[in-house]
Amino acid sequence: MTIRKTGKGWLLASPLVLILGFFLLIPVFAIVMVSFWGSTEYSYYPAFQFENYQFLLTSHVTLSVYLKTFMFAAITWSLCLLIGFTVAYYLAFHIRSLPVQILLFLICTIPFWTSNIIRMISWIPFLGRNGIANNTLQHFGVIDEPLEWLLFSDFAVILAFVHLFTLFMIVPIFNSMMRIDRSLIEAARDAGATGKQILTNVIIPLSKPGIMIGSIFVVTLVMGDFLTVRFMSGGQSASVGRVISNEIGLLQYPAASASAVVLLLTVLIMISIMLRFVDIRKEL
Repeated sequence: MTIRKTGKGWLLASPLVLILGFFLLIPVFAIVMVSFWGSTEYSYYPAFQFENYQFLLTSHVTLSVYLKTFMFAAITWSLCLLIGFTVAYYLAFHIRSLPVQILLFLICTIPFWTSNIIRMISWIPFLGRNGIANNTLQHFGVIDEPLEWLLFSDFAVILAFVHLFTLFMIVPIFNSMMRIDRSLIEAARDAGATGKQILTNVIIPLSKPGIMIGSIFVVTLVMGDFLTVRFMSGGQSASVGRVISNEIGLLQYPAASASAVVLLLTVLIMISIMLRFVDIRKEL
């Protein structure tokens, strides 16, 4: 009986296994294999050597690029968490009407009705030297001359990241908060707990799975992004994703594959560290 149930389970899971194997495992295996190939200025050839990894792991450029990417990920994660938690908390605990909750949640998703590139590029006329932000600040006498660092800077990159990825933090946190038993909050209030104590001792601990899921989404997306850094920094900043994109553009596929493998391992290590703080299987 047990063998029959096991066989039935594998049969039901076989479509998903085939899809993941074809679209995930085979491409990853191909990237790992190509990362050991050799290359010249004009071509690349099958081989099994570690020159790509040796050059990648011993270059000071790699270290500086990863530090820059980690900086983008850390700042973006912090801002997305602050904004996402605040919005989710307001929707979950301050809006009593379910239709109003749905309406406000849909309003949060309106920017996602357009592509990421359009939403990102829309900041350029706003932040430019003669853009809306500088003209408004000059009109009210806040500044005497346009601020150069608003556009084509790390500030612009982080602003675009927060704009693009905040919803990935709002959704899982809001989902976790909606699952919190309201009787726990009432019990804490009846026991004399203040609003701050309820927040820190009840709501935040019970929202950890959603916070962790949102953190995984945001960190993963920032670590692999290359378009946002390219456009919003004006070519003045680099990220790991952009380095890989440039290597692909130069047809340096072995070097790009090695960079992709190192990036994949880095992201997996970061995710495994985050998963040690909470069991997200309770949320799934």
